[in-house]
Amino acid sequence: MDEAFVRQLMANVRDGTVTPDDAVRRLRRLPFADLGFARVDHHRSLRQGMAEVVYGPGKSPSQCAAIVGELLDQPGGPVLLTRASAEQAATAVDLFPEGERYDTTVVWRAAPPRPERVVLAAAGTADLPVADECGVVLAAHGLAPQRLNDVGVAGIHRILAEAEVLASADAVVVVAGMEGALASVVGGLTAAPVVAVPTSAGYGSSLEGVTALLAMLSSCAAGVTVVGVDNGFGAACAVVRMVKLAKRVASEAELSGASDV
Repeated sequence: MDEAFVRQLMANVRDGTVTPDDAVRRLRRLPFADLGFARVDHHRSLRQGMAEVVYGPGKSPSQCAAIVGELLDQPGGPVLLTRASAEQAATAVDLFPEGERYDTTVVWRAAPPRPERVVLAAAGTADLPVADECGVVLAAHGLAPQRLNDVGVAGIHRILAEAEVLASADAVVVVAGMEGALASVVGGLTAAPVVAVPTSAGYGSSLEGVTALLAMLSSCAAGVTVVGVDNGFGAACAVVRMVKLAKRVASEAELSGASDV
């Protein structure tokens, strides 16, 4: 249940097409619905601008499907099941067949396309599973990222060839394992917000992503944002929040300018 729905509901009450009692009934499940094993947060879209997402690990297939069903029962934005096993995804899609499966992520009710330009750069082929997760979550929220695959610093000419693409981006996600140097390079090539995702890809001293994580946190490129190891989902959510905030600020500035005329 997102802000657009609540605004429309209030307008419908005002013009008489929805009774106050009916409006109360529709809002009764705010702020959450108690399923016994989970309290589904229907209020999250209003607070954060993004609905609750179903994280698969640790849940049974039936629990995943029940939470998905509860989220779909309310109007609003995208519904996602992430890090799902084959059984979890199959159970949820069998009950709600409009879901689209992308490896370990299932998406229902994807958002319409947005105009912001997001670049998603993966250092190596081994980083693609994390980048793919990020790409699916971005697309579910209406952001179709431009993919730059295998542009790691071992062949730095590959990312330098994309300097114009990076410079024209509204936001950039960098996914890199090993020593994680790609984030610093990209951070020095673009004015756009850069969200860096360390991955667990790498040899022994990469420490399953800890080396890349610490390198990104210590980047000499000022302002690079870093999420946890292999957290493509978190990087996508950070970008969605950024672009939504930028749109809101631009809209408020436009309204303020119009009122001054």
